[in-house]
Amino acid sequence: MGVLPGGYWDSAGRLHREFELATLTGREEELLAGARSPHTAAFVTEVLSRCLARLGDISPVPPEVTRQLLVADRQFLLLQLRRATFGDRVGASLICPWPECGQRVSIEFSVDSVPVEEARDRAPTHSMTTSDGTEVTFRLPTGADQEELSDHLVVNEAETLTGLLARCVLRIAPHDDPPDREAVAVLPAATRAEIEEGMRQRAPSVEQTLEAECAECGRTFLAPFDVHRFFFGELRTDATALYQEVHYLAYHYHWSETEIMAMTRDRRHTYIDVLADAIEVLNSGT
Repeated sequence: MGVLPGGYWDSAGRLHREFELATLTGREEELLAGARSPHTAAFVTEVLSRCLARLGDISPVPPEVTRQLLVADRQFLLLQLRRATFGDRVGASLICPWPECGQRVSIEFSVDSVPVEEARDRAPTHSMTTSDGTEVTFRLPTGADQEELSDHLVVNEAETLTGLLARCVLRIAPHDDPPDREAVAVLPAATRAEIEEGMRQRAPSVEQTLEAECAECGRTFLAPFDVHRFFFGELRTDATALYQEVHYLAYHYHWSETEIMAMTRDRRHTYIDVLADAIEVLNSGT
């Protein structure tokens, strides 16, 4: 069991933060193996909806709830799934960015050491007044916003930020109706920047950079840490290799595909190792 750095507000105004995760199984690996774009926000929603067993009083947790989780909460859950699947220790290989070095660097850190900042002033919506007197009410970005805007980010980042604000800004005084995209787009750049900063200050966060030291030149540098790509990169399994493992265990133990695919990767590999050792002993005649 764990606690989200932010939390989910349901339609009745109740905050849900405590969660329970189910460990990833062969079925999730199969899903990853067949995915064309496993790094997308929609795919994060799919994985979390399979593995989030409970969120507060909500169980099971449907996709419409995991979709509405705050961005940092979704990143935090991916880190916890990584810990449950591979353990706390993480190894990575990077290239030293200093021009006169450029050597490959191996680093090791723990999932628990990744800085996580909890939300400030938890509430379903927030209000602020900018320096030019603009009064706004907004909510914080969610996975649903990422799903809606992810395709536009690679095309036009500025337009995507405008779209995000248009989705999250709920009111611009003195008007009571939610503003449309044009109303947000015509706000002064300084005003928009203040609103974005206000959202950032109130939102939980998972650190997206890591400090590393080059063993060759001895200098430190900051390396980007994309939680989505890191998580799905480690878990991406070749479908052929997965099915070979299933066949291997089914052939020798006579277990069904359903039983084997319901196992975690660690449990499946443990049985494969035990079986391989037993076969080696039989073949050696000892």
